[in-house]
Amino acid sequence: MAVYIWKGKNRYGDSVGGERVARSPDDLARYLQKEQITVSSIAPKRAVLRLPFLRREKVKMKELAIYSRQLSVLIDAELPLIQSLNILAEQTKNKYFKKVITTVREDVEAGASLNQAKRKFPKAFDDLYCNLIASGEQSGSLDTMLQRLSEYIEKIVKLKGQVKQAMIYPSAIVLFALCVSVFLLWKVIPIFAGIFEELGAALPFLTQFVINLSHFVSSYLIYMVLGVIGLVIGYRYIRRTEQGRWVTDRFLLRIPLFGKLMSKVAMTRITRTLSTLLAGGVSMLESMKITATTAGNKIIEKSVMDARRHVTEGRSLTESFKETGQFPFMMTQMVSVGEATGTLDQMLNRLADFYDDEVTATVAALLSIMEPMLLIFVGGVVGALVLSMYLPIFNLMQQF
Repeated sequence: MAVYIWKGKNRYGDSVGGERVARSPDDLARYLQKEQITVSSIAPKRAVLRLPFLRREKVKMKELAIYSRQLSVLIDAELPLIQSLNILAEQTKNKYFKKVITTVREDVEAGASLNQAKRKFPKAFDDLYCNLIASGEQSGSLDTMLQRLSEYIEKIVKLKGQVKQAMIYPSAIVLFALCVSVFLLWKVIPIFAGIFEELGAALPFLTQFVINLSHFVSSYLIYMVLGVIGLVIGYRYIRRTEQGRWVTDRFLLRIPLFGKLMSKVAMTRITRTLSTLLAGGVSMLESMKITATTAGNKIIEKSVMDARRHVTEGRSLTESFKETGQFPFMMTQMVSVGEATGTLDQMLNRLADFYDDEVTATVAALLSIMEPMLLIFVGGVVGALVLSMYLPIFNLMQQF
């Protein structure tokens, strides 16, 4: 079997092309003719040097949302599944995702269900996605499930964007202040220090402290940079360990201001995911198991799994959530109403919308509080450095 690059036109006259695996060019030409494609050229793909650490085997959530919505539209338009997958594979720019869709299409063509074919690629399709696809195939509502999945993924992408907005802005301001301060201490302060030494001026405490700090930065800058890189790598390594996740997630929930935001984000994910799975016909226990993995925090994930264990013992979801002590009172009350009225998925969806609004309001409040604080911080740091260099000059001017 070899990989061939082909070009041609479909039955609508549109130019199409791509890569296919086939035994020979003739076999590929016959295969494409069955898909009503007029082939113009077929050529073997040239070998390319590939470095494993540079391979990008990832599908962005936004790409997955677009794929799900388009596949839903194509199926709703009564196009055959294999043809729909072929169309999506041809127009996908992400090479890894194109390969995934092509392989899924080939497996489906060989007789596998769409759910079974997608489970081979956990990097692209998680358990939540595959379970809803399986439910859609069994109930004959695959287009509806795909539509629901695209809406779910789009809301999760929006939620992540809000969290990034809350994190990136203060981080960028602090990083900018540190870079400016290090530059002043490394390049500017030594010039003033040399001038003061030549003049023999008496140095105030603040000026002497800044000059000593400048000498330290100039002598150990490379070690400071390596130390920061080491801290970042160390943190990423710790986050990959089970114990490290527990420690860091517990710390994140206790950070002033940010802790409440992290908790609300987790509640949004839990309610949105559980609502989507239950509405899709997935069993309660399986839904809670999948929901726990989407919480994004080990502490809250354990609480969901504890609640699941209580459900297996015969308790209601409301009692199970209350038992953990991790979930807000309003959430348990709305879950109780949903269980009593048989509208649990709808109540959870309303809760998710409510927490979405809460996250938006919390991010706006955080930014409004932190903006003046960060400006004062940056102004204070840079102003202190500048003032420390002018104090000796003021003292010299008073002497004349």
